[in-house]
Formats: sequence, structure tokens, C-alpha cells
Amino acid sequence: MVMENVGGAVGSSVREDPEKKQNGLVNQNEGFAGKPARLDRSMSTTGHALRGLKFISTADGVDGWTAVEKRFEKITKTTDGLLIRSKFGECIGMKSKDFSLVLFDALARRKHMTGDMIDKELLKEFWEQISDQNFDSRLMTFFDMMDKDGDGRLTEDEVRQIINLCSSTNNLSAIQKKAAGYAAMIMEELDPHKIGYIMVDSLKNLLMRAETLPEITNSEERMQPVEKITKKFNDTPYPSPFTTRYRRLGFFVLDSWQRIWVIALWLTITAILFTYKYIEYKNRAVYEVLGHCVCFAKGSAETLKLNMALILLPVCRNTITWLRNKTRFGVLVPFDDNINFHKVIAVGITIGVGIHSIAHLACDFPRLIAVTPEEYKPLGKYFGEEQPKRYSHFVKSTEVITGLLMVLLMAIAFTLALPSFRRGKVEKTLPRPLKKLASFNAFWYSHHLLVVVYILLIVHGYYLYLSKEWYKKTTWMYLAVPVALYACERLMRAFRSSIRTVRVVSAAVYPGNVLTLKMSRPKHFKFKSGQYVFVNCPKVSPFEWHPFSITSAPHDGYLSVHIKSAGDWTKAIKEVFSEVTSKPPPVRDTSHGANNPYYPKIMIDGPYGTSAQDYKKYEVVLLVGLGIGATPMISIIKDIVNNLYAMENAQLRQMENGLQYEPQDKTENFETKRAYFYWITREQGLYDWFKNIMNEIAARDVNKITELHNYCINVFDEDDVRSALIRMLQSIAYAKSGKDIVSETRVMSHFAKPNWEHVYRKIAMDHPAGTNVGVFYCGSPLLGKELRRLALKFTHKTKIRFSFHNENF
Repeated sequence: MVMENVGGAVGSSVREDPEKKQNGLVNQNEGFAGKPARLDRSMSTTGHALRGLKFISTADGVDGWTAVEKRFEKITKTTDGLLIRSKFGECIGMKSKDFSLVLFDALARRKHMTGDMIDKELLKEFWEQISDQNFDSRLMTFFDMMDKDGDGRLTEDEVRQIINLCSSTNNLSAIQKKAAGYAAMIMEELDPHKIGYIMVDSLKNLLMRAETLPEITNSEERMQPVEKITKKFNDTPYPSPFTTRYRRLGFFVLDSWQRIWVIALWLTITAILFTYKYIEYKNRAVYEVLGHCVCFAKGSAETLKLNMALILLPVCRNTITWLRNKTRFGVLVPFDDNINFHKVIAVGITIGVGIHSIAHLACDFPRLIAVTPEEYKPLGKYFGEEQPKRYSHFVKSTEVITGLLMVLLMAIAFTLALPSFRRGKVEKTLPRPLKKLASFNAFWYSHHLLVVVYILLIVHGYYLYLSKEWYKKTTWMYLAVPVALYACERLMRAFRSSIRTVRVVSAAVYPGNVLTLKMSRPKHFKFKSGQYVFVNCPKVSPFEWHPFSITSAPHDGYLSVHIKSAGDWTKAIKEVFSEVTSKPPPVRDTSHGANNPYYPKIMIDGPYGTSAQDYKKYEVVLLVGLGIGATPMISIIKDIVNNLYAMENAQLRQMENGLQYEPQDKTENFETKRAYFYWITREQGLYDWFKNIMNEIAARDVNKITELHNYCINVFDEDDVRSALIRMLQSIAYAKSGKDIVSETRVMSHFAKPNWEHVYRKIAMDHPAGTNVGVFYCGSPLLGKELRRLALKFTHKTKIRFSFHNENF
């Protein structure tokens, strides 16, 4: 039935006596002994235009009335133009159904209505109230949501209910479990005289305190005005579109010059080899019969030899790590892009295979069959004295059999290496028998088919139709050094993992399906923060090795890794260790780090270098980790604090002895003086991964050289009404205990996604001209592109240089 208006105004406010206010709160002591008067909602209060308490935010799409009206017409087609209560959230564009139902009830109570259906006219009234730009109006709507009995006063139970609603809406289960305690804390804060209820002005005062809460990290509190930040920028527009495009091209070249010259050199060498072979065969007798087909076949074959050799080099990780650490080649060669270059060469191989195969199978062989005996005679010494009459003659030859097998195996390996297969994105679309092909395991094992491909390639390169002299069979010459180098790398892994034994000291499984392994540190095992190791668990698979960032710092006496269950192997190792951790501890003494006998054997290989290990050369570092991508950044943050602490102690000791401070290690080159860490997660429980580490860093960082920022993106924006109460709880709890209620650390959590433009601006403002800022990121490619774009933008709009580095395994 349609809701019936039985009286009452739509507007709502609080009438207060200024003489009875005390410290911004209404004096609640007078007149509470009798029956409480109904809240006067006839007038507005001060009407502050604050940005908070928005009922429809960017997360919902910020639709206007026109969009709401269209949805109303669509939803009410079958209900005679009446909107039912359960469809209210969908109609106004609010994605939180439970929250929208409570909002509906509050708006209905204002109109003293009964029933659960409204027409378009009432919907518009409701919409105008929740989209009102006046803060006090939104505040009263929020207050009415909490005030279930409509008496104008909030009891502790009503506060508890709204905390439950807000925490469940934002998937904050830990807060929901403690709702009763947090409700008591709010009552203690806003009802110091134990009256038993709070008024709207008390709530408003607290919400405004939370709204203007400065940005709190482990560093000092500060709020920077946007106007001050903007002064750092030269926003003079470019004079013309041509100049704009020219400067953008310049920015791109400056950022990518290392990649550009490497790719240009590779393309140049490839083009030279192709051209050389094309010309060579154009001047041979076979050209008269086979024409350009043989030239294309042989030109592409020469590039294939080069690329099949080169594709091994980017995955020779020990060699790359040595070149990165021990030489200055890193200035010219983008070692961070080794896997990307590996993929680019794979594309080159695919093109070469296509040209080579088509030229031979679709052109050369048909021509040899169709040519006249007189024309074939000069070619008899290459293809046999008797002219082939059937196509099967070529198909049965060693050259074609090995070639087709190589194409088949490479097609399997390359297809399963595609991100859609490797990350399991197409698993749901595949038939049941083929679902296992969409996994990392399928990628890993199929890539080892390439061992067979290289054997076939050598055989294929020996049995050539047109080259009979051994010195003209150059395939082995191209492959000798890269194959030997790669073989040595694999042997080194096997040898090193056998002598560098580790034992698992402790293991834990955290929310978000993350397994943490704390292992003993092998003797003489040296690594840098930001590096990674390969991990093998023979109980799961004796052959598979997977890379994981080292989360412990070089100064720590142990090794630790965090493994997120995302594929077959990672799920299996989590299950294996979960079984062990669920068992009761062994009876024997496990003190002093004694190994649990139930833990499966773990082997490691490494460490291997990444871009993040070079953070020390930057005066300022911006570290961004998305989910499990925080792992290399945690090690870096710990290392920064440890290094600066050690350097300060050494400097103090030398000054006490009257000596000038000099680094103990002549090769020491630690430039970092400031670090910003942003960790973006989806769930509250994920903070458990590094809770102890974050607290440790915050406690040790007495000089406030680091800024730690936690962002929980599943929570609605901080100006959204659905997170307003959580923000208020944060302010009270942090003031009382110095502990954040979301992350349960000393670092205040933020909601929704960071404003990265503001992050870059703030860093640019905080540091003098000429500062080098290293931006290190580990996470999804989409955010990486945005961070790279902003690094380029702010490098060229300020006098601060931002250098972006993306983590690649």
C-alpha cells in the first residue's frame, strides 16, 4: 500500500539556547528528570557547508534526479508506479541495500508514514532531503537514522545498532564484533554526566572534529592547504597543440630512453640479419625457381636464430643480478624490464615463425612440385635428384617434422603464457577437462617444453636443404653461449639451494589467504631490501620454484616471505602449512627457535635483484604497495629506519671520540632521508599481515623520517555518510589510545582510494628544488600506469625529479 502522510513537516533541525551551551555542546544537565521533549525540527542550525555526510557518493555514481526518475520508471513498471521499500536503494543509486533500508525508514518516520511503498512525488521529497547540500540537513537525516524511536535522543543501544550497520556496510568485521564497546566509548565521550542519551549537537560536534581531523601518520600531524601546494607548479599552458605533442614526446623519451635504445638496437640487428640473408639467397640459383619465397624464409630463419638465443638472456637472473650489483651497466640497460624484453622477443619469434613456415609450406614446396624438370635440375643437389611429385615427400622429411613439432610446442607454451591463461581468467570459459590449463602450473610446465624445442631446433638447423657445409649451419653458433649460460644458471640454483639449507622457524596463515614463513637465515646469505628469492617446497612439487619478495630487512637475523594464495602451487603450500599449524605443538622443547618437526622442507634460491633494491640512491622515496605488493616495501621501510638509526649511533660514537664521522663501508651510498609508504588493501583483515611490523617501525622511527599510510579501499569515502561514524570512532579511539580501530596499528587508516595527484603535489611541496624522488610500485599494472604518468607530469611541472620503478619478477 502507498505510504500515507499523517502529519509532520519534512524539514528537521534542532533549536538550542545559546546560554545553555557549554564547550560547543548543549547543556544536558537541566530538565532531564522529566519526560524528554520531542526534538524541535522546525529550524536549521548554523548550516555549515561541510563536505561530509554525503548519502550519494562517487562510489554510487553521483546520479541526479533525472537518472533516479528513469530508474523509478523502469523499476515500477509492474507495480503501478509505486516503489517498494526493498527497491529504494537501487532506485536512488545507493549500492548498500541494508543502509538504504534504514535510510528509507528514517525518512518515513519524518513524515509519520506507514507502509512500504511510495509514489514518485514522495520519492522526490526523499531525494531532495538526502541530496541537500546543507550539512545540518544531512546531519539531521543521519541522526534520524540512528534515532529509531524518534524521541530526539540517542541511547547507547541505538548507537550500537548504527555502528553495526556502518561496519557491516563497509565490511569491517572486526569493528562490528566490538560494536558494543565502541558504543560505550562514544557515550563516555559525549555523555560525560551519565544522563543516558546524547543530543544531535553532541553528535555534530564530534562529527565536525572527525571531519577536520588532520592527516595522522606515524610522522607529525599536518594539513597542507591546496593553495600553498599549487604555488610550486608552473601551470602556464603550452602555446600550441604542436608544442604540447612535442613536449609530451620529449617527456616520453626522457622516461623511456633506456628501453628505446635497447629495442632500437634489437630491431636494427634483426633487420640487418634479415636483409643480409634475403640478399644472399636472391643471388643464388634457387631464387630462379623459388623466387622471393626462399628469401623471406631464410631471412626470417636468421632472425629466429638470434631471437631464440636472446630470449634466454632476460631469464638468466643470477647474471642480471650480478650485472646490476657489480657493474655500471644499469645506467644504460633497463634490467628492471627483463621480463618485458623477454615477452617482446617472444613476439618477434612468433612473427619469424609465421613468415618462415608460410614461406616454406605455402610457397617453396608447392613450387618445387610444380616446376618443370629442366628448372628443377639445378636444385637436385639440394632436394634430391628425383623431383618430388607429392607434398607428402616434404612433410615426411626431418626438416619439416622437426619444424612442425617446434611450432606446435611453441604454440602451446606461448598460449599458456598469456595473462588470461596464466592468471586463470579464462578458466570459467573453458570446458571442464581443460580448466587446469588456465593456471600458473600449466604455464610453468608448458614453458619447460621449450627444452625440447631447443633440441629440435639444433636438429632442424643441422638437416638443412640448402646448406650442406658444417660452417654454414650456424644455429648452434647462435645458441651455444646463451644455452650454456642458462644451463649454468639452473645448475647453480640446484647447487645453491642444496647447500643453503633453511628451516622454518614459524608459519602463520592470515586473512586474505596469506601464508607467512619465517625461516632461519643461511650462513653468508646477504641480500638487499627489495630483492626476492625463489622458494621450493618438495612436498608440494619437487620441480616448481616461485619468486617471493623478502619481507625481512638485511639487519634481521632471519628470512621471511609472505605468500598469497592465488594459484595452484600457492594454494597447495598454504594448505600444507595450515595442516601443520592446526596440529598441537610437539612435546619436545621448541624454545630458542627450534624447528617444528611437522613443518615441510623448504628450499630457497637467491637473492635476485629488482629495481627496488636501488632505493638508497634517492633522497626521498615514495613506496606504493597494492595488497600483497607491499611485501618488498615493508623490507625497505625497515631497512631505512635501521640504516639511519645505525648511522646516527655511529656518528654519535665518533663525535664523542672527537673524530669526524666517516662511513665504515667505503662503498656505502645511503642517500635516503625521507620515505613515504602507501599500502592499499581491500579488507580490514589484511592489516594483520604486517601489523607487528608497522607498529615496530612506528615505534623505532623516533625522528619521524617515514610516513606510513594505510588505505582500505572497500570502505566508502571519508565524506560518505556510511563511513562518517567509523571516522568519528577513529578520532575518539586514536585520541584515547593512539591506536587505529581499522588497522589496529599506530598508523591511522584512510578510506577509499588515495588521491595520487595530491600525494605527488604534497611531496613536491615538502622538498627543495633538485630533490630526486624514487617512486617504487608493486601491484596491478593499471595503477602502475597512473603512477608513471604522474611521475612524468610532476617531473616536468616542478623542479623535483620523480623516477618511477615498477616491480617485475
